[in-house]
Amino acid sequence: MAVGILFLLLALLILLLVKAVPLPSGEVRLKVLNIAQVLATATGVVGVANGLVQLTSWWRRSTKPSPAPAPADIDKAKDVLAGLVTEQWRNETVLRSLGHPQPIPVPWRSTEHAELMDHPRLIAKGALSFPSLSDHIANMAKDFRALRCRRLVIIGGPGTGKTTLAVQLLMELLRTRLPGEPVPVLLSATRWNTETHPRLQDWLAECLGMDYPALHAEGFGPDTARALATRSEVLPILDGLDELPAEARAGILTALNRSMCDSDQLILTCRTTQFAESVEAVGDVLAAAAVIESHPLSTRAAADYLQACLPARLHPTWPRVLDALRRGAAPALAEVATTPLGLWLVRAAYITSRQDPSPLLELGRGDPSILNDHLCDQLIPALVSSRPPADDPTEPFRPRHAWDPEQVRQWLTYLSQLLGRDSYDVAWWRLARYTPTRSVRTAVSLTCGLVVGIMIGVLTEMPVAGAATGLISAIAVMIMIRSWFTELPGYADFRLHGRLLFIVRSLRDGLVVGLLGALVGWLMSRGQASGALMIGLLSWLGFMFTVGLIRWVEYPTDTAKARSPRSTWQADRNLTLIRALSGLIIGLMGGVIGLYAGISPPTALVGGLLLGLLFGLMLGSHHAWLAYNLTVPRLATKGRLPLRAMCFLDDAHRLGLLRTEGPFYQFRNFELQKHLARQCRVESGSGERRQMAPQPPQ
Repeated sequence: MAVGILFLLLALLILLLVKAVPLPSGEVRLKVLNIAQVLATATGVVGVANGLVQLTSWWRRSTKPSPAPAPADIDKAKDVLAGLVTEQWRNETVLRSLGHPQPIPVPWRSTEHAELMDHPRLIAKGALSFPSLSDHIANMAKDFRALRCRRLVIIGGPGTGKTTLAVQLLMELLRTRLPGEPVPVLLSATRWNTETHPRLQDWLAECLGMDYPALHAEGFGPDTARALATRSEVLPILDGLDELPAEARAGILTALNRSMCDSDQLILTCRTTQFAESVEAVGDVLAAAAVIESHPLSTRAAADYLQACLPARLHPTWPRVLDALRRGAAPALAEVATTPLGLWLVRAAYITSRQDPSPLLELGRGDPSILNDHLCDQLIPALVSSRPPADDPTEPFRPRHAWDPEQVRQWLTYLSQLLGRDSYDVAWWRLARYTPTRSVRTAVSLTCGLVVGIMIGVLTEMPVAGAATGLISAIAVMIMIRSWFTELPGYADFRLHGRLLFIVRSLRDGLVVGLLGALVGWLMSRGQASGALMIGLLSWLGFMFTVGLIRWVEYPTDTAKARSPRSTWQADRNLTLIRALSGLIIGLMGGVIGLYAGISPPTALVGGLLLGLLFGLMLGSHHAWLAYNLTVPRLATKGRLPLRAMCFLDDAHRLGLLRTEGPFYQFRNFELQKHLARQCRVESGSGERRQMAPQPPQ
């Protein structure tokens, strides 16, 4: 409905301007006026009709209560949802080889950190005990169902298999689900903004409606997804709480405790350090939730798992490798293989690819770091080749694009070099700081000056005026975009609450601008009051639509509260679009003023819109999205990043190569980051390292 109202207001504004401005006489100007009146009238009619239709629809929806879903409809919706979730994650378990031939036997036990868990009597009726995952995931599902409120927190270090266990539990709970039990649904914790959705049920209902559109089918009611969420018919599995900034993690923990009742179930995954920080910040644990933590595998368990993964016709070296692993004769291999990530690396590098495992014996008796580097070399091609792209939002661990493994390694190597200089975080808006910007700024300035000069010269038929205007535009752009490459991202906030003083100040400044415009209009119209009034009104509107609007809505992004890198990128992009729209509006008003001054219609309108657009883009203090789009092509030509850098970073996150912490990307495997950084130093030498060092804009 808001779009329709805005459409209507803009249409009426255009109509009033065209009606109010007295154009000079003449056949050409009369035709322009007639066309403008027809367009304005048609736009106004469409706007009015669109607004009335949306207003009527909204009124009907708001006055007619929705029928409550019947119990039979709820059961049917649960069965449909269970089938969709099963289909969604069956492919993922195949890609991850989670059940073939058996899960990695990671020992999971109740945490020894009592300060991270609620009172045992509130968690379980008897003795609280989570034995290791020794035989089958069914034991873990049985332990989960034995909990009083069925709430579980899975913690551990990086690469310990927290997400893997969450997916395994999801599939087992789905396979053995009884009719009265809720449907488990795995969601990324980074999607939950507690400021927008303070209650878990509201956010969960929105996610269900978005991710599973089948719940909106004709056979179900309009509020089926909300009914499932509010009636505790869904078991949310929140994965990756540690990928949020500290304040957001604490907000989610607080929101969970406030919005869950006795019947609400939950599974949550988080790194141990981040979960402990959140508990300390909130001053409370997750109510009635058991907390389990991973422990290292034994060498015998690791060897048994590898043996189960081997084909019937195995390489003759494998028995020697497994025997050395069991006896401890390969200490480096034992240290690597007793972690879930290391064990998976061994499988991906030598079992899945059918390679000769002799290096495992040779390197397994030496330094563990050398063996780990050797396996890291195999990680990127293994992940890229094992996970083909899928453009489906319900498959969060599948990339959206196809990438060449060697190029992925090259791009991640560049990122590994950037990390560690200032911090361990990669921020998309900081990419401009690692390459000289003088050539980019020069190219942009010359392009803008050339376009403006040609347009003005052609429209006015005065080449000298066009050249002068183009030169002035180029110099202005060169000066103004210098700070773009060091600016933080921003976002638009249209809220009025608490901004009365700011609005009063903007109206005051706008009044001053309007009075100056009235003075100019009085001089242009040779003392006529109508001219002064019209130019003053347009000047006031132009100021309010550009400078006043940007001052009001533009805010810097708080990196401590930002949800994800993509959200900050989109927010700064939307802010840029708002500035561009406001610039076009002021350009249109400038064109009307030019028509009033007797300038030809093409010159006034085209020149006004072009200069207004440039003016709008230059406004404000947050141009990170523009700087990103000017920097990435330069990095792409040097092979440091792809042209679709954000798409690549998002896919690297989905592949498990990167993780996110608020608006930043980080390497999920710190050992991989160190390995790539060392490899780059060896290959490039000191000259290339100096070239890649962060440089301020020149």
